[in-house]
Amino acid sequence: MKFTDKTKALQHRLNEKNLLHRMTKQIRRSLDLQEILATTVAQVRLFLHTDRVKVYRFNADGSGEVIAESIRQQSLPSLLGLHFPVHDIPQEAREMFLIAGQRSIVDVANAKIGLSPLHSQETGERLETNIYYRQVDSCHIQYLQAMGVQSSLVVPILRYDPKEESTKPQLWGLLVSHHAQERKILKRELLLVQQLADQVAIAIAQSELFTEALAQQQREATINRVTTLLHKLPTIQLQGAVEEVITAFGGVGGRLYIQQSGELYAWGDQPKLPYELENNIIEEHPTWQNWMAELKPGNVWASTDLYKEPHLRVLALAFRSTPIRGMMVIPLHSREQFLGVLSIFRSEFETEILWAGRCDQNRRQLLPQLSFEVWREQKKGQSLEWKPEEILLAEALYDHFSMAIQQQQMYKEVQTLNSNLELRVYEQTAELEKSLLLTKVLKQVTEQIRSTLDLQTTLQTIVREVRPILNSDRVLIFQISTKSVIVEEINGDWMSVLGVKGPPDCFPEDFINLYFQGRVRAINNVSTVSLSPCHRDFLESLQVQANLIVPINIGIQVWGLLIAHQCDAPRNWQDIEIDLLQQLGDQAAIAIQQAQLYEQTLTAETEAKNQAARLENTLHQLQETQAKLIHTEKMSALGQLVAGIAHEINNPVNFIYGNLCHASDYTEQLLEILRLYQLHYPHPHSEIRKAIEAIDFDFLVEDLPKIMESMQVGSDRIRSIVLSLRNFSRLDESENKRVDLHEGIDNTLLILQHRLKASPDLPGIEIIKDYGEIPRVECYAGQMNQVFMNILSNAIDALAMWDGEDRVSSSDKEKWRIEDKENEGTEEEIITNVQYSMPTIHICTKVSADNSRILIRISDNGPGMTQEVKKRIFDPFYTTKPVGKGTGLGLAISYQIIAEKHGGIMECISEPGKGTEFWIEIPVKPLARIS
Repeated sequence: MKFTDKTKALQHRLNEKNLLHRMTKQIRRSLDLQEILATTVAQVRLFLHTDRVKVYRFNADGSGEVIAESIRQQSLPSLLGLHFPVHDIPQEAREMFLIAGQRSIVDVANAKIGLSPLHSQETGERLETNIYYRQVDSCHIQYLQAMGVQSSLVVPILRYDPKEESTKPQLWGLLVSHHAQERKILKRELLLVQQLADQVAIAIAQSELFTEALAQQQREATINRVTTLLHKLPTIQLQGAVEEVITAFGGVGGRLYIQQSGELYAWGDQPKLPYELENNIIEEHPTWQNWMAELKPGNVWASTDLYKEPHLRVLALAFRSTPIRGMMVIPLHSREQFLGVLSIFRSEFETEILWAGRCDQNRRQLLPQLSFEVWREQKKGQSLEWKPEEILLAEALYDHFSMAIQQQQMYKEVQTLNSNLELRVYEQTAELEKSLLLTKVLKQVTEQIRSTLDLQTTLQTIVREVRPILNSDRVLIFQISTKSVIVEEINGDWMSVLGVKGPPDCFPEDFINLYFQGRVRAINNVSTVSLSPCHRDFLESLQVQANLIVPINIGIQVWGLLIAHQCDAPRNWQDIEIDLLQQLGDQAAIAIQQAQLYEQTLTAETEAKNQAARLENTLHQLQETQAKLIHTEKMSALGQLVAGIAHEINNPVNFIYGNLCHASDYTEQLLEILRLYQLHYPHPHSEIRKAIEAIDFDFLVEDLPKIMESMQVGSDRIRSIVLSLRNFSRLDESENKRVDLHEGIDNTLLILQHRLKASPDLPGIEIIKDYGEIPRVECYAGQMNQVFMNILSNAIDALAMWDGEDRVSSSDKEKWRIEDKENEGTEEEIITNVQYSMPTIHICTKVSADNSRILIRISDNGPGMTQEVKKRIFDPFYTTKPVGKGTGLGLAISYQIIAEKHGGIMECISEPGKGTEFWIEIPVKPLARIS
């Protein structure tokens, strides 16, 4: 008999363990909380064979809600979805559920309650499963009877934070069993239900972790999508990014306002100020701007009801016509500078709460709830709470939007500067070309004027050459002594003014003094300028509408006036035209003076020899003075020409380079013709033979091709320098293409060559190239050159700023090379010995074993970096250089180019006193194309 009882008991415990294992497996098979709870109540009801099993969850305000339920054949009414007031479960009972993990069993028929604490209230140790019965409060009995319950079992469900093992548990909810008949709960049943409740608590924690992981994944995906839109150069997709953010937050509208440009990117429902102009925007309202000034950088403001915010009372009127009630505001800053604001709007909605009977707070203190008839409570004007994870997402988006807006502003500023620079270069080029043309014309006119010493011929040559240059209708010379026009040049059918005298009272003697002092008078419109009536009538009689007058000063007197007339219409005389006419007036004065001297020489030819000698000496002195003036003028013009052409060297070099090949071909052809002449006419005429001997014809034939070749070499050198600059910037290569990285490094070194040379403060920096056999890489060439420039410039700065003592001269370096070779040292040992002895930059390239990636190492033997500095070198705006020497963006941008643009790796290896080395690893092809 005993053997049989033990066997049955053992079999019963085995069945319970199997049942627990099966029920636990079904509960844990899912991470969905609702599915877990539905499985739990179903399994517990089947195990206990009771009428109803439910899960009661506590809300944040203390009230409760039935969120899962299993009922046997409608034996009891359903409570699923119903809320219960706070006072239904007393506070002391909640504390016992939490502190002692107490289970309660109520026997309604006998008015008894069985208490079974899971842990000792004093020591916290786990207790044996014992049930202690005592009398129950009559209110509790009435409460259960009103629900139709005769037996109940309540087991607490505690929530543990899996990330914080040391934290205390929280009372998450209750696992409740109701039975319409009297029923006794056994210890083994209580033990099994407690074990299931523990499994449910674990499943709840795992479900929350899973939900949190999904939310984190969604936030990261949102950030990645927004980042892709914000950093898509050259056109940043701000509108798309705003729409993406509004969708991620579940908003009904939103907007991005940029302070500097006043741009507004809006989507969805928008506020509208009813009392302002239609084109006015809310972010420009003084109330809004004052509010933004109070918010600190990085702070995110969120409200579920904007109508309850005191500082938004005025602006709330703009939202009255919209369903918007909740709002999040993200002010955007860059180094304390306000850039703009990103706003997300949420719509209001109505909520309906199902209560298990209408709760009267006053009567609840005295009587238990006896009616569980469903009561619907409706609330209007509700808005979703802003969750902590949403605030974290907003803080992450703050950095990306701020950086994107700053990059866009910098890009626009650079574009504007480039446009202004191109315009200035174009204007200066045009001005330079015009100045060059006028200089050539001035030289030609000067030569024409001085080609004769006859005074009348000289004067006629002056007006004939000047008129086409100015493109005027009439040019004349007015002689002061005769007060008449002595020469003129006319274009068209305008009347001749030759021999016309000016009215005697119109030009007082003061005018002569002003002209002698260098006065130049430019009249753009005769009818509007302030002139005496006599003067205006005289000009109108000559059909003049605009004129330009410069004096011809000889010695200490005004000889005459060089005048240009515009007769068809008024004309605005340009400064360059005035300067040209002034210079021609000076040349005319010299030519007139020469002609006068020549006439005086002819007249005095009959005088005594001594006077002729004096005149000859005077003429010689004047000629020397003339030569000096011409030389000075030529040197001045040449200096201006060279200064201007220096900025435009690329254009003439291209012109020379493009024509040298033709000049060389023409030279060869001419020489070939000369050889044919020598071949077929070996005995030239005596005069030709003398000319050949005089010019050393054989040497000329031999040396002329060499000259052309040297000119070709020189132009190639200049073009290679210009080509290196263009290859470095690669403005015409903004897309992905296959390039030679060695060429990019060499072009960068060529740009920095002036900084690598020795100076009084720093010995020359040696560049050691260890180039491997690497294939052409498909990348953004211009951006890769920018990375090389940033790293090499930083290395040069580090070597220049380090006042180290381990420096040697070039002769010592060469000496060590020889000694190392004599001692049979390896090349690497020789490089290491020299590298740590003088300023050195070592560049090494090689390909990975699978030929899929390229490794570039750039190192220097400078002072190195501490660990604190090395951790922050890729942070934006972080720099160790003095103020004004660096922006702190070079390495941050380089890292972004390598990591994000090319899917590569960029690392820094450095220790104090041991130099710095940068590792750059990029794929040969873009990642999307690597199989």
